[in-house]
Amino acid sequence: MTTDPSEKILPWFALKSVPGIGNHFFKRLINRFKLPERVFKASYEELAEVRGMTHRLVSAIQQHKFPDWIRKEIDLVAEKGYKIVTMSDPEYPSLLLHIPDPPPFLYVFGNLGNSAKNIAVVGSRNPTRYGISTTIRLCTDLASLKIAVISGMARGIDTAAHDGAIMGRGKTIAVLGSGLDRVYPAENLKLFHEIAENGAVVSEFHLDAPPEAHHFPIRNRIISGISLGTVVVEAARRSGALITARFAVKQGREVFAVPGNIHSFKSIGTHNLIKEGAKLLVSVQDIVDELPHIIRSQIAKQEIDRNDILENLPPLSPEELPVFKALGPYPVHIDDLGRKLSMDPGKLSSLLLQLELKGVVLQEPGKLFSIDVKDMI
Repeated sequence: MTTDPSEKILPWFALKSVPGIGNHFFKRLINRFKLPERVFKASYEELAEVRGMTHRLVSAIQQHKFPDWIRKEIDLVAEKGYKIVTMSDPEYPSLLLHIPDPPPFLYVFGNLGNSAKNIAVVGSRNPTRYGISTTIRLCTDLASLKIAVISGMARGIDTAAHDGAIMGRGKTIAVLGSGLDRVYPAENLKLFHEIAENGAVVSEFHLDAPPEAHHFPIRNRIISGISLGTVVVEAARRSGALITARFAVKQGREVFAVPGNIHSFKSIGTHNLIKEGAKLLVSVQDIVDELPHIIRSQIAKQEIDRNDILENLPPLSPEELPVFKALGPYPVHIDDLGRKLSMDPGKLSSLLLQLELKGVVLQEPGKLFSIDVKDMI
């Protein structure tokens, strides 16, 4: 007897619908209980142990009834050929798990994948020809290096970013400020389908959510959160692209800015970013140079033959070997690795340190670990 896939998704929607459970608190509950169904089964005492939990919130969780719209929404997602990817799914972007308020689940049209080789490219909705041509060239170059381009499918620079990635036959991901059934802007409906064929269109909003103004800053944290770095091509003094850049800084990600005409108001925002410490970007090489361990080593050899690597490794102990084999070129958080290996955190930390000392594992900021391939290729 097979389990209905929607039954696994239902608790995620149900917990999200509890009054008072925002994204920050949802993450805290999942860190403690791992799955939302366990939250609903937890005792009062267990729930009360969660930081910030109140009597009112415990009561709201324990007395909560699933709204009728949830099953209808999940069924409609499947009917339209979309899918729901939750925080516990392998396809959920690993980088996004490490922001303070990741969406518990994403609506996805296309193939999201779980690569860390993502660069966000954002900018003005009313760009100059220079801005458009620069964006297309940059994103075509990123695509040629197998780096996915992330943007928001808005008019202007966002559209050019997706177009450039598609021209370069690369992967691109669009993050919407509306539901998947409310494509915005409407003229990008064709692009919506092209992106899904070359990557994915994602949203954290319900299917029919309109493109309301307050949705866009919310979605901008996902654009930066899913990416190693954010590139701003053209931005005026007040620009949504600058909001994305600020999120990137808060999330500990790199920010790049493309210089423009010093007399153009459309470049004031990007020039201010450079003054504030953003990396000046004139070509894709500036991105590659700034993110060497995560991108440059992977570009040198896109597909790593693990057996060949093992032949060139220093001897690994029986305890170290499974840890090494569980890692790849894309960074994995130590908590995710521990769950995958079902290993005690203290023991895992010790083994990772040993592997790091042997020069075969690389630790990135934020307790992210990957195979250190730069000396093996």
